[in-house]
Amino acid sequence: MADHHRPMNRNLHESSSSSPSTRQIVRFLTAATIGLSLLLLSGLTLTGTVIGLIVATPLMVLFSPVLVPAVITTGLLTVGFLFSGGCGVAAATALSWIYRYVTGKHPIGAEKVDYARMMISEKAKELGHYAHPQSQTTHQTTTPDY
Repeated sequence: MADHHRPMNRNLHESSSSSPSTRQIVRFLTAATIGLSLLLLSGLTLTGTVIGLIVATPLMVLFSPVLVPAVITTGLLTVGFLFSGGCGVAAATALSWIYRYVTGKHPIGAEKVDYARMMISEKAKELGHYAHPQSQTTHQTTTPDY
Protein backbone atom coordinates (compact mmCIF):
# COMPACT_ATOMS: atom_id res chain seq x y z
CA MET A 1 0.00 0.00 0.00
CA ALA A 2 2.84 2.40 0.75
CA ASP A 3 4.21 1.85 -2.79
CA HIS A 4 1.13 3.50 -4.30
CA HIS A 5 2.09 6.85 -2.80
CA ARG A 6 5.55 6.85 -4.44
CA PRO A 7 6.17 9.65 -7.01
CA MET A 8 6.13 8.59 -10.65
CA ASN A 9 9.24 10.45 -11.90
CA ARG A 10 12.55 9.28 -10.45
CA ASN A 11 15.67 11.34 -9.87
CA LEU A 12 18.68 10.64 -12.11
CA HIS A 13 20.72 9.63 -9.07
CA GLU A 14 18.13 7.00 -8.16
CA SER A 15 18.24 5.31 -11.57
CA SER A 16 19.32 1.74 -12.19
CA SER A 17 22.91 0.47 -12.26
CA SER A 18 23.06 0.69 -16.06
CA SER A 19 22.79 4.49 -15.88
CA PRO A 20 26.51 5.25 -15.22
CA SER A 21 27.47 3.35 -18.36
CA THR A 22 24.87 5.34 -20.30
CA ARG A 23 26.34 8.57 -18.92
CA GLN A 24 29.80 7.43 -19.90
CA ILE A 25 28.63 6.73 -23.44
CA VAL A 26 27.00 10.16 -23.68
CA ARG A 27 30.16 11.84 -22.36
CA PHE A 28 32.32 9.91 -24.84
CA LEU A 29 30.07 10.80 -27.76
CA THR A 30 30.05 14.45 -26.72
CA ALA A 31 33.85 14.55 -26.43
CA ALA A 32 34.25 12.73 -29.75
CA THR A 33 31.87 15.14 -31.48
CA ILE A 34 33.68 18.18 -30.10
CA GLY A 35 37.09 16.70 -30.97
CA LEU A 36 36.08 15.87 -34.52
CA SER A 37 34.50 19.30 -34.96
CA LEU A 38 37.74 20.97 -33.87
CA LEU A 39 39.74 18.72 -36.17
CA LEU A 40 37.46 19.62 -39.07
CA LEU A 41 37.72 23.32 -38.19
CA SER A 42 41.51 23.17 -38.10
CA GLY A 43 41.57 21.41 -41.48
CA LEU A 44 39.31 24.05 -42.99
CA THR A 45 41.46 26.81 -41.52
CA LEU A 46 44.61 25.26 -42.98
CA THR A 47 42.95 24.88 -46.39
CA GLY A 48 41.73 28.50 -46.32
CA THR A 49 45.19 29.72 -45.36
CA VAL A 50 46.86 27.85 -48.20
CA ILE A 51 44.31 29.10 -50.74
CA GLY A 52 44.73 32.66 -49.42
CA LEU A 53 48.51 32.43 -49.77
CA ILE A 54 48.19 31.10 -53.33
CA VAL A 55 45.92 34.00 -54.27
CA ALA A 56 47.95 36.64 -52.44
CA THR A 57 51.43 35.59 -53.62
CA PRO A 58 51.35 37.50 -56.93
CA LEU A 59 50.16 40.64 -55.13
CA MET A 60 52.90 40.25 -52.51
CA VAL A 61 55.55 39.95 -55.21
CA LEU A 62 54.28 43.05 -57.01
CA PHE A 63 54.00 45.19 -53.88
CA SER A 64 56.96 43.79 -51.90
CA PRO A 65 59.17 46.90 -52.36
CA VAL A 66 56.51 48.87 -50.48
CA LEU A 67 55.08 46.21 -48.16
CA VAL A 68 58.31 44.88 -46.64
CA PRO A 69 59.53 48.22 -45.26
CA ALA A 70 55.98 49.10 -44.19
CA VAL A 71 55.61 45.81 -42.29
CA ILE A 72 59.03 46.21 -40.67
CA THR A 73 58.22 49.78 -39.62
CA THR A 74 54.79 48.82 -38.30
CA GLY A 75 56.29 45.88 -36.42
CA LEU A 76 58.98 48.03 -34.81
CA LEU A 77 56.45 50.68 -33.82
CA THR A 78 54.15 48.06 -32.32
CA VAL A 79 56.97 46.42 -30.37
CA GLY A 80 58.15 49.83 -29.13
CA PHE A 81 54.70 50.85 -27.92
CA LEU A 82 54.12 47.47 -26.25
CA PHE A 83 57.52 47.61 -24.54
CA SER A 84 57.04 51.17 -23.30
CA GLY A 85 53.54 50.34 -22.09
CA GLY A 86 54.86 47.27 -20.28
CA CYS A 87 57.55 49.33 -18.60
CA GLY A 88 54.93 51.87 -17.53
CA VAL A 89 52.72 49.14 -16.05
CA ALA A 90 55.74 47.65 -14.24
CA ALA A 91 56.70 51.05 -12.83
CA ALA A 92 53.14 51.76 -11.68
CA THR A 93 52.95 48.33 -10.04
CA ALA A 94 56.29 48.84 -8.29
CA LEU A 95 55.31 52.29 -7.05
CA SER A 96 51.97 50.97 -5.81
CA TRP A 97 53.75 48.14 -3.97
CA ILE A 98 56.24 50.55 -2.41
CA TYR A 99 53.42 52.89 -1.31
CA ARG A 100 51.51 50.02 0.31
CA TYR A 101 54.71 48.80 1.99
CA VAL A 102 55.60 52.22 3.36
CA THR A 103 52.07 52.86 4.64
CA GLY A 104 52.17 49.53 6.52
CA LYS A 105 49.58 47.59 4.53
CA HIS A 106 51.97 44.60 4.07
CA PRO A 107 51.68 43.77 0.35
CA ILE A 108 52.66 40.38 -1.02
CA GLY A 109 56.37 39.74 -0.47
CA ALA A 110 56.78 42.25 2.35
CA GLU A 111 57.88 39.48 4.72
CA LYS A 112 60.77 38.59 2.42
CA VAL A 113 61.88 42.21 2.25
CA ASP A 114 61.73 42.52 6.04
CA TYR A 115 63.71 39.29 6.45
CA ALA A 116 66.37 40.43 3.97
CA ARG A 117 66.63 43.82 5.73
CA MET A 118 67.07 42.07 9.08
CA MET A 119 69.78 39.75 7.71
CA ILE A 120 71.68 42.66 6.15
CA SER A 121 71.44 44.61 9.42
CA GLU A 122 72.79 41.66 11.42
CA LYS A 123 75.70 41.21 8.98
CA ALA A 124 76.50 44.92 9.15
CA LYS A 125 76.57 44.84 12.96
CA GLU A 126 78.75 41.73 12.89
CA LEU A 127 81.21 43.35 10.49
CA GLY A 128 81.15 46.55 12.55
CA HIS A 129 82.14 44.65 15.67
CA TYR A 130 84.94 43.01 13.71
CA ALA A 131 86.17 46.24 12.10
CA HIS A 132 86.14 48.40 15.25
CA PRO A 133 89.14 46.70 16.98
CA GLN A 134 90.99 46.60 13.68
CA SER A 135 90.63 50.34 13.19
CA GLN A 136 91.92 51.08 16.71
CA THR A 137 95.08 49.03 16.13
CA THR A 138 95.88 50.97 12.97
CA HIS A 139 95.43 54.32 14.76
CA GLN A 140 97.80 53.32 17.58
CA THR A 141 100.76 52.74 15.32
CA THR A 142 103.20 55.60 15.26
CA THR A 143 104.31 57.35 12.16
CA PRO A 144 108.01 57.37 11.51
CA ASP A 145 109.88 60.63 11.98
CA TYR A 146 111.98 61.74 9.05
